[in-house]
Order: sequence, then C-alpha cells, then structure tokens
Amino acid sequence: MTSRHYRILASLIAEYVEQGEPVSSAWLADHSALGLSSATVRSIRANLEEQGLVRQPHTSAGRIPTEAGYRQYVNALLESRRRPKAVAEIEARLRQSGGVSHLLEQASQEVSRASHQIAFALTSANPALRLQHIDFVLLDASRVLVIVVAAGGHVTHKVIDAAEGYTATSLSQAANYINSEFAGMTLNEAREAIIERMREERLLYDELTQRALTLAQTGIAEMEDEADETLVVRGTAYLIDELATESADRQTTHETLRLLFHMIEEKHQLIDLLTRSIEAGGLTVVIGSEHLSPDLRPFSIVASTFQDGDRSGTIGVIGPTRMRYQRAISVVDGVSQAVNRLLDGQ
Repeated sequence: MTSRHYRILASLIAEYVEQGEPVSSAWLADHSALGLSSATVRSIRANLEEQGLVRQPHTSAGRIPTEAGYRQYVNALLESRRRPKAVAEIEARLRQSGGVSHLLEQASQEVSRASHQIAFALTSANPALRLQHIDFVLLDASRVLVIVVAAGGHVTHKVIDAAEGYTATSLSQAANYINSEFAGMTLNEAREAIIERMREERLLYDELTQRALTLAQTGIAEMEDEADETLVVRGTAYLIDELATESADRQTTHETLRLLFHMIEEKHQLIDLLTRSIEAGGLTVVIGSEHLSPDLRPFSIVASTFQDGDRSGTIGVIGPTRMRYQRAISVVDGVSQAVNRLLDGQ
C-alpha cells in the first residue's frame, strides 16, 4: 500500500470513528492534507474498495472501513508506535494503590477513563503462592491489622475488629508462632493446616494460640482471594454512549449491549473468552471476526500483558469495532507498563 493510499484510509477511519457516518470523497479531498482532487481521491478510494478495505453501506453513500481496513490501519499503528509512557498523574495515582487487587481496580479505572471504553484487568490463578510471613499490628484497643506476605512480594492487609484484648507483645508472640509453624507452605496448605489445628481439641492449645490461628486464617483467606483468577471491569457506561451513535439498526445495537452485559455478569464466561482470544504476550489487538468465540465478534479488544511474580495478567479495553484504536493502544500499553514497573518494585 502506498503512503497516499494509507493516509486516505487513515483519514477515512478517523472521521468514521468520530462521526459514525459514511465518509465522502469530497470530505477526504478537503481534509486529508494531501492536496488531492476529488477525482484522485475517488480513484484511490475505489482501489481501497477493490482490496476489501472499505465498503459502501448503501447506494449514494460514502464509504466506511471494513474489518480488513481496520486491521491494515491498526498494523500500521503498531509498527510505528513509540515506547509507551503512562501519564505521570496516572502512574502517581496507581502508586497509591494498596495490594494487587486494588492496583488492578485502579488500573482498569484509569484505562477506562482515558480511553472512553470498557476496561478490564484479568489475572490468572496462582495456586503455588507460598506464605512467607505474617505480622499482627495493634491499631487500637479493638482493632488489629493483619499483614500477610507471600513469596514474590505479594502483600495483603486486613483490619480485624477484635473483641478480645490484645497487647503488642501478645500479637508479636502470636505472629512468631504462625510463622514458625506455617511459613513456606502454599496458601491453600497453610489455610487447611490452620483449620485443622482449630478443629482439634481446644484444650491442647492456650488462648494465645487460638487467637493467632483465627487471625492468621482471616489474613490468608484475604490473600487467597487475590491469588484466584480475577476479572475487574470498569466503564460500562462508555459502551452505551459509543453504541448509541452506531449506524447499525437499533435492534442490533441492543442485542450487542445485552450480549456484553450478560458476559460481564457471568464473569467466568468472560474470563474464558478473553483468555482464549488473547493468546500472545505483549500488546495484542483483536478485531471483530478475528475472535475465536462468536460471542466476541461484535467487538474489538486492545490488550497488553503484565507479569506478577509467577502469574501473568492482562489489562485492556473492549468495545465496538468502530473504536479509537490509536488512543486505546497508547493508553493500554502505557498503563500496562506502569503496572509492570509497580509490581517489580520500581
């Protein structure tokens, strides 16, 4: 494809994405900044149509991009992109997140806000995560902060309302007991061992041990929730706004909305579909019929992977194929790299 052909295609796509209406050759001649006549633009547009990159939705209309046209455009964006850099304000807000779950919630919110699309953060399960140590911190007379640290730098914390009276010394002794007995086990092994200890004859253990087991069980359960396969979705209102301006018929628009909202409610289904669609590492763009699952073919996905210790994750956006791809690619890639840096402790 020549430079002129690509610039005409890119101008057509940009205008169609913004307005949602077929683009005429006269508009392209006036706004493509190539200094071409309408006749020349029509010739180029006809060539693009022969290649299957644009189409005429109805007689006497301009042209709209096909999925093949979007793919050509996106490939050029990916080839020419520079190393991403998250906006400083966004990365500063991400650095205030507490724990991996909160970080992913914040990251998906930032991506949604910046891209005006539905954003998601997906992490795979990590059943092999091992307990490194537990700390109990006395906040006041009735509250204890339970801090659980697992291998790879995973940290969770939970405030427990404690009816019993604790002292800093007793909490230190309780943490020492838990660490000596259960450190090095996987979270699941540690949780099951603690439950088994609690089921044993209570006379075998003093009150301090019982309290330690109870606090540890609560903290480990919190980290296990984070270690499970999780999906965070933010920004569904943006999809409603985008589809409201689609040139497709209203019934198709409503069906598309219904389908995606159903998948969001059935998170396990959406996790499975996203996992199968996003097979490659790094930055991936999947457009319409390129999806393996028919349920995702009304949509495009822009996603980028990150690494969290022994497990991987993905941050991305999902929306109609009439998407602002350049903005989505820049935002997703930049935030994903920021999340990688934060998880690496940079």
